Amino acid sequence: MRIVLTRPHKDSERTAALLRAHGHDVLIAPLLRIETLPVKLDQCYGAVIVTSANAAAALADHPACATLTALPVFAVGQRSGAAVRAAGFSDIHVAGGDIDDLTRLIAEQRPDEKAPLLYLAGEDRSGDLVGDLAVHGIAVELAVIYRAVPQPFPAELTAALTSGAVDAVMHFSRRSAAQYVTGAQAAGIAEPALGLRHVCLSAQIAEPLRDAGGRRIDVAKRPDESAMMAIIDQLATSVPPA
Repeated sequence: MRIVLTRPHKDSERTAALLRAHGHDVLIAPLLRIETLPVKLDQCYGAVIVTSANAAAALADHPACATLTALPVFAVGQRSGAAVRAAGFSDIHVAGGDIDDLTRLIAEQRPDEKAPLLYLAGEDRSGDLVGDLAVHGIAVELAVIYRAVPQPFPAELTAALTSGAVDAVMHFSRRSAAQYVTGAQAAGIAEPALGLRHVCLSAQIAEPLRDAGGRRIDVAKRPDESAMMAIIDQLATSVPPA
């Protein structure tokens, strides 16, 4: 299959390698760029929470990195778990892939209650992790350490969609899915862009596509990349050779 990846470039490269190993062609067309934000992290914390690999990457160059990586860290899933390990954490607790799983894990383990937990987050977030943990009596300090900056719709992507040279698009965030819709509409190619097969990490991520008229949408059974890859490989059996 010919697959489009619209997530930030570094993340797309990793996913592209997996897709190519499965025999698929890939067009990387990032619609978001990750930008690290300055933030003070000089308080005493009981543990760190990460819901994105981007947060762990942003922490790597922060002056407080050595202090924070000595604390326990709770990661939402396998990808963020690998990212916090790469950043230098060693006491790592990985949830099942979504915010509800992460909330349950933290509530069960009850990290140091004498200090708030530090939630390293992006500017755009889904759910209310701070509020969910407050219900369990767990105090959390939110620190926005990165943001996703929208990027122009690439000319190469416009050409590929217009010519029908794409079989599916993979969407890993609601923000990038929304940017895909916006870019396609601005380029005047909404019909071919939305008429494709779209593979989404979650139902929430699929919402901007459905709202814009997309109908051929598959949502992963689990919120992880391997579940999305399984959909792509299944779809590939029904796509005629080019």
